[in-house]
Order: sequence, then C-alpha cells, then structure tokens
Amino acid sequence: MTEIKRIAVLGAGLMGHGIAQVAAQVGKYEVNLRDIEQRFVDGGMNMMRESLQRFVKKGQLTEADMNAVLARIHPMLDLKEAVSNADLVIEAVPENVELKKAMFHEVDTCAPAHTIIASNTSSVSITELASATKCPEKVCGMHFFNPPQLMKLVEVIRGARTSDETIQTVLDTAHRMDKETVLVKKDSPGFIVNRILIPALNEAVAIYWEGIADRDDIDKAIKLGLNWPMGPLMLLDYIGSDTTLAIADVLTKELDPKFHPTTGLKQMAKAQLLGRKTGKGFYDWPQK
Repeated sequence: MTEIKRIAVLGAGLMGHGIAQVAAQVGKYEVNLRDIEQRFVDGGMNMMRESLQRFVKKGQLTEADMNAVLARIHPMLDLKEAVSNADLVIEAVPENVELKKAMFHEVDTCAPAHTIIASNTSSVSITELASATKCPEKVCGMHFFNPPQLMKLVEVIRGARTSDETIQTVLDTAHRMDKETVLVKKDSPGFIVNRILIPALNEAVAIYWEGIADRDDIDKAIKLGLNWPMGPLMLLDYIGSDTTLAIADVLTKELDPKFHPTTGLKQMAKAQLLGRKTGKGFYDWPQK
C-alpha cells in the first residue's frame, strides 16, 4: 500500500487552501500548494495564515505550532514541481469537467507511477476524470466540505476502476487528518450529500425569488424547523451560487430533470452574486 508522506493540493482557493491547511496542521503532511498565478497562491497563503491565527487566539495552537504548520506548506506555480514528489495529489480547481480532465491528464504525465490522484469535486464523475489518465485504478474522489478546517466529513468516492488499495489509502489519509469518512460505493453524480442538498437549496432560492418569504424567515424556518446549523440561503453564500449552479446542472444532465436549477439561482450566478467569493449574495460579506 502506498505510504503518503507528501500531498500536492492543486488550487489555492476557498477549498484548496483549507485542504492544504488541514493536511499540514492535523495530518502533519508536507504539502505542495499550487495554483496558476502568484496572486492566487498568495491569496491562499494569506487565508491560511488568518485561519491559523484564529486557532492561536482561541488557544488551540501556539505561535510555534502555527509556524510549524506554515513551514510544512510549500507554495508554488509549477505543476510538474508540485506533483513530481507527491504521493497523493488532491485536485481542487473550479467545477468544470474539461478543466479537471485536462488537469488530470497533465498530472498523470508528471507524477510518479505510485501517486494517487484524488478530486475534491462535488459532482463530476470520478470515472470520467480517471479516463484522462493511464492509471484509473489510482483515481478516486476525496470530497471535503467547506470550510475544510472545521467540517468533519470527507466523502471518498470509488470510480468504475478504482482499486481497493487506493480507497483504503485515501480513507487512512482522511482519518489521519481527523476526518470522519463515508464511502460512496458507486460513482453517481452528487454522491451522497449534494444529491440530497442541492434540491433543498434550489427550493430555498425559488421561495425567495417568488417572494413567498423573506430571506431571514427562510433561513430561520430551516434552522429551527429542521435543526440545520445555518439556513439554506446563508449556506448558499458559503458554497457560492456559481458552484451550486454547476452541481445542479450536472445532476440535471446526468440523473434527472427534477434537479433543474431555478431561474433565481441562474440569475444570482449571472449577476456574480456569489456570496463570500464576491462580497455579496443573499447576504453582504465584508471584503478585505
């Protein structure tokens, strides 16, 4: 079984920087954090420092602990450099199937033969991503939840040709990061969580868009009526209406028209009202 010593995280955005932080902070892995532009890498490192500072202020880390975590993270731009010594690659680029397939193909040509390639996708077929490589048995899904530093769950998804060894290695890696795991035995769009969640978020937008109830009452109803920790519209702002729309489109295309995104969700994405990413969605979010 492959021993995981170094992880490459491809994408330093909201999910990527959080995955890199958890891998270095909790898993104590060496982490290569790669993105396509220096500003994205710098942004990811800055978000990570802010997150670690919050742990320090809460007394959960010391300054020395924080510096040790940052020392284990190696920011870079070159893809070949990022994956050439990685035992596990976690792809966390935007939710675009062609972009992800191109990334998997490139990683496959640069990474060592033993390297496992995992995708943090929330909806794209693992089997399709694996088809862009010569080693589909070493490809699986490793879906973290936002923010990875706090959310306990990781969905591990088996592709059509994923080996048992790959699945076990990724499960063990997630457990070393102190995550709870669920195994998705069959590659199906949306996996477990998003297949259940996206229709609920879609309906929340419809209720808001049709003027049936105000934003705060929609969120209050679900928090108190279903015991969610936050309301669906606030959750949408954390996920991003663009990401939610992309997942809904995949579910509609691959599974059933019942997942078709509501007009309101489409309009929010078109208007770049993406929530935390852009500073405004259903709520206003302060931007630094």
